[in-house]
Amino acid sequence: MIFTIRNDALTVDIDSMGAQLASVRTPDGTEYLWQGDPDIWARRAPILFPFIGRLKDSTYLLDGTPYTISTHGFARDMEFAVIRQADSSLTFELNDTPETRRVFPFSFSLEVTYTLEGNHLTKTHRVSNRSQVDMLYELGAHDGFRVPTGDGITMADYSIRLPGLDSVRFYGMDENLMLTPKGDPIPLLQSSLPLTPAVFGLDTMILDAPPQAQAILYDFQGNPRVSLSFSDFPYLGIWTQNKPFDTGYVCIEPWSTLPDGTFMGRELGDKPGIRHLAPGESETLSYTTIIY
Repeated sequence: MIFTIRNDALTVDIDSMGAQLASVRTPDGTEYLWQGDPDIWARRAPILFPFIGRLKDSTYLLDGTPYTISTHGFARDMEFAVIRQADSSLTFELNDTPETRRVFPFSFSLEVTYTLEGNHLTKTHRVSNRSQVDMLYELGAHDGFRVPTGDGITMADYSIRLPGLDSVRFYGMDENLMLTPKGDPIPLLQSSLPLTPAVFGLDTMILDAPPQAQAILYDFQGNPRVSLSFSDFPYLGIWTQNKPFDTGYVCIEPWSTLPDGTFMGRELGDKPGIRHLAPGESETLSYTTIIY
């Protein structure tokens, strides 16, 4: 079911399936969120929980016990309940079920709150451990944004700027899409990256969060279009599919944790950035999107 929050600057639709963004529009009707296309990428802005990316053999170890779970976890394909709603804010909640405990053996609550203030949309995730043991988890965003092309304008005319960086060192990726250690530094011009990871021979550009924890999508005229500020998230992914044509979208993805990689142990607790919650403990991770 689609729910809507709005103010004078933005109208935002959110789908209770996955508690994910469905539309972000300005008063003139301009759509900023990728609207999904089954021939390119069918999703729009899934929440990645309790895992980010794919696991080797789709399996992780918890205290030596193997568990199998799908890529990016289960939250993106589950119905959330609406627990609070106002004109400019909306909160969804997901709780564990017998099915989730078979692949992620913890009792938890995940609240996701969207709050509008002017042209700022803040998304706050509150994760609570209801188990009697420490809970380990990962959380990330996968928000896709439209990159309008046509009339001679291509995706190559857009860029993403990472304030505070004059070079980047990406994590690599092997043939099984497992991370490999960082490569050599790549200099940046005006802190800018091209939109297509394939330029660097990558599926996804993955890096440590830049010093200012900000990523800004600039349009073909050099104007900011969308920016994300994500100081709670230590890693960043940037992704669009490598197609022989312009896909028309780019995902800007703040992540709590690195996806699985060749340089990591098989135990869940060995993953860089993994989050730990003691029994009864909660924490919040937030990021803010600005629409220009």
